[in-house]
Amino acid sequence: MSAPGRGGSFRGGGGGRGPRRGGFGGDSSRGRSARGGFQGRGRGGVTVSVFSYTEDALLAATKGGLSLAGLKLREGFPCRPGFGTKGTPVTLWANYFEMCPPPKVMFYRYDIAVSPAVAGRKLSQVVRLLLESEELMEFRLDVATDFKSTLVSRQKLPADETVAKIQYRSEDEDEPRQNATQYEVRLLYTNTLSVSHLIEYLTSTNISARFNDAQSLVQAFNIFLNHHSKLTGNLATIGASKKFSLADNADKWDLGTGLTAIRGFFSSVRVATCRLLVNVNVSHGAFYEAGPLDKIMFMYYSAHQRSKYKLNNFLAKLKVGPTHLPERKNKKGEIVRKVKTIVGLANTNDGHGLQHPPRVKEFGAGPKDVEFWLEGGGGGQPASSPGAGSQEEGKKKKKKWKQAGPSDKPSSTSSSGGYISVYEFFWTKYNWQTNPMIPIINVGTRDTPSYLPPEVCVVVPGQNSNSKLNPAQTQQMIQFAVRSPWENAASIVRDGFQTVGLSSQANVLLDRFGVSVPPQLITVSGRVLNEPKVLYKEGKPAPVRSGSWNMVNVKLNTTGTMTNWSYLLISIPDRRDAFDQAGLIAMLVKFQEALRKTGMVVAPPALGRRLVLRDQDDPELDNSLHLLFIILPDTTPLYNRIKHCGDVKYGIQTICVVGHKIAKEKGQDQYFANVALKLNLKLRGNNQLLDKPRLGIINENKTMVVGIDVTHPSPGSSSRAPSIAGMVASVDRWLGQWPAVLRVQAGARQEMVTDLSDMLKSRLQLWKTKGHHQSLPENILVYRDGVSEGQYDKVIDEELPRLRKACTEVYPTSDQKKDLPHFTIVIVGKRHHTRFYPTKEANADRSGNPKPGTIVDRGVTEARNWDFFLQAHAAIQGTARPGHYVVVLDEIFRARYAKTLPPDCSNVADVLEDLTQSLCYVYGRTTKPVSLCTPAYYADIVCERARCYLSGVFDTPTQSAEPSLAGSQTEGLQVGNEDVRIHEKLKDTMFYI
Repeated sequence: MSAPGRGGSFRGGGGGRGPRRGGFGGDSSRGRSARGGFQGRGRGGVTVSVFSYTEDALLAATKGGLSLAGLKLREGFPCRPGFGTKGTPVTLWANYFEMCPPPKVMFYRYDIAVSPAVAGRKLSQVVRLLLESEELMEFRLDVATDFKSTLVSRQKLPADETVAKIQYRSEDEDEPRQNATQYEVRLLYTNTLSVSHLIEYLTSTNISARFNDAQSLVQAFNIFLNHHSKLTGNLATIGASKKFSLADNADKWDLGTGLTAIRGFFSSVRVATCRLLVNVNVSHGAFYEAGPLDKIMFMYYSAHQRSKYKLNNFLAKLKVGPTHLPERKNKKGEIVRKVKTIVGLANTNDGHGLQHPPRVKEFGAGPKDVEFWLEGGGGGQPASSPGAGSQEEGKKKKKKWKQAGPSDKPSSTSSSGGYISVYEFFWTKYNWQTNPMIPIINVGTRDTPSYLPPEVCVVVPGQNSNSKLNPAQTQQMIQFAVRSPWENAASIVRDGFQTVGLSSQANVLLDRFGVSVPPQLITVSGRVLNEPKVLYKEGKPAPVRSGSWNMVNVKLNTTGTMTNWSYLLISIPDRRDAFDQAGLIAMLVKFQEALRKTGMVVAPPALGRRLVLRDQDDPELDNSLHLLFIILPDTTPLYNRIKHCGDVKYGIQTICVVGHKIAKEKGQDQYFANVALKLNLKLRGNNQLLDKPRLGIINENKTMVVGIDVTHPSPGSSSRAPSIAGMVASVDRWLGQWPAVLRVQAGARQEMVTDLSDMLKSRLQLWKTKGHHQSLPENILVYRDGVSEGQYDKVIDEELPRLRKACTEVYPTSDQKKDLPHFTIVIVGKRHHTRFYPTKEANADRSGNPKPGTIVDRGVTEARNWDFFLQAHAAIQGTARPGHYVVVLDEIFRARYAKTLPPDCSNVADVLEDLTQSLCYVYGRTTKPVSLCTPAYYADIVCERARCYLSGVFDTPTQSAEPSLAGSQTEGLQVGNEDVRIHEKLKDTMFYI
């Protein structure tokens, strides 16, 4: 018998009006009850139910507080103290499908080892060839692989170790080339994974049960699901989890300058209470536009100041198919082209070790200025020549670069051998007149180059771009990506279900393994928490409605004083100022009045000035920063310089505004009000408070709240760009001031914070001095942002000891004997793919998302782990992303509320969920709650500020990666803590707001 569970599959309208068609299912029929479970098809189509209890039944078995193993995050992590009960119940769709494998299915797992070692696309091709080999031909429909290191099979192979000899051939070849590399591929049996054991564990109420193969089984199911996309010719993949259709009717958007956005789907198999789920979410990727290479080069070159260095980086690793070679068909009758990979543009240092190195006049030279050695004269075949081809394609080719005239036709080389230009070679051999203005590309290597004119190349479809989008492209991508929640949910069911391989018509392995996936989104039980009261000066409340409030007739709680300030209007040649002198003075008068309305004490400004800069790097800017209110042209580089000068070099609080925005009459009052919120925080003020009951343990003034985040180099950053850690911490129970500290990480892309001890010690010192406390906090509540699931263990193993070390060095012995301080660490996730959609219009906000304060801790979670999803905010547009909160350590809440709970809470889960939502309302820069709790949000912002200080390495002008072109501004630059060390005057303020 199948017992009712919370958060099962859902067909139809969910008891009310659904999104236009009545539901996100395969049809619009009436919905069945919210049941869940592993349901696999047995022989003869019999449906077998395999679980017999609800989440609540399992949770009841965990009340003894014993440690749980298996699918718990790990030994020692706190188990869930209960499901939350506060709030108004709602039923939501979640972007998950239920995967129903037959209990009897087994996964036999094998490790893949290839010799000689190979990686990347070549490794994937070797594994493809393995699947076609005699050793695996019989089992080809019974196996799935990640095409890297692991293979799983539904039946055991004849031997525990299988060795196959694979002669390499590329994807476009039917037969191996002469002297092709031979690889030895070993398949080594490692273990057998039983789905029935996983099901038994998930449906067991025995809290001492163990299942050590849980993660291996989840990995096996992900390999099984992703295998389909790797073998499908009309799908492009990014990583293992994102799939994009290359069909003509796929959703696409022109980003300009040679890139196209494609709407695709993310998928991942997840374990939840009582069942297996597949998380599917809309994803977007930037891909190179398929088609003529010279067209793409021209678009990019023209849009990027005709920079060959930027063009070189844009083309690096791009795969192209030469069109001048004769057409060839494979055994299937398909036209195939040899695929080449672009190393870059022709470079003066190419082939420097060859006996006859190429002669390249300059970096990015055209065909007349790139010469290579040709053995045997014009009729011969050079070592780097791409081979024979069609003479007609070149004549038909359309060119948008400046054409060469007939007088440029060259004569042939002599028969004794010698140097020949690419231009002359293609003219004499193919009757192809190449354009001398287009840079030649190298499709060989730097040591052994092979040159081609871009006119004879087409870009292979389905190649994603890793380069950073420019502002215009970013805006286009946002315009393409932002859609209503209903549209995203509908496309997941309509298109995503098939794209990620959940349809048996698309993915033959589903039927082969007996796995079924109903084509409906599941429903889950959620709750909408009540909004806290937001209080301003003298305890005056601001009414909170639909996730926002206004400051009409209220003043900021505590305010800073502006007695010594001035202004600076920055101008750049050839750009019109937003204000003349009279307009500037009038605007400043309005600005002062707006600040006074908030309760701030504001003196008239000292006489300011207008500064005309020659360019973005004009040193005159450094000599002028003794000011506060700065009016900018719309230029980001200036903003970065100003923040570095103000925060790091001179210790001056700076407020930057964009001239054309502040000059607009419409909305000017609102603009000034927003500036006032930031300015007051910088001046050590406190904008708003929350009612004391909602702050819970924080109101006792013994708990410090800490936010930690790490930012990493992005695409286009210098190789010298470091990872940077940021920490913010409250100084008192009012949660208004959160001073911050920054540290450069010991290694690039290192997530675990290395200087955590010193960072925390500095925050504890501020708790005593700035917060006017007589003692250090008894509790430290940490919200740790930016940690992936695979790194949860490291937070406890590496970061917690560093936090404790700081406390050992500053807490008195008497406190340490009491085991003070107590820590609770909550991981804050924002890069997950879980989304929720209302099943009734009455439960949706104006944008079609769930209402602010919606919380989900069941249905898509696992009962043994303590986690929850909270959507505290109202999304302005698009689909709201809830924050995911995972408790990995709790020394505070269970102990504090072991005997007595707050009146409106049923368990400790309610306490933490309520407090976390409240912490989304103390963010001082807006009049609405934020998507992540404030400490995590502030930690993210301070890390972004550090990127401003180091914009020279984070946002470098794109340079060539070639050593011979080493003129990079960042070459040899050493980045250290001094580069992000805040000036003594500002280090204890919220300088980063």
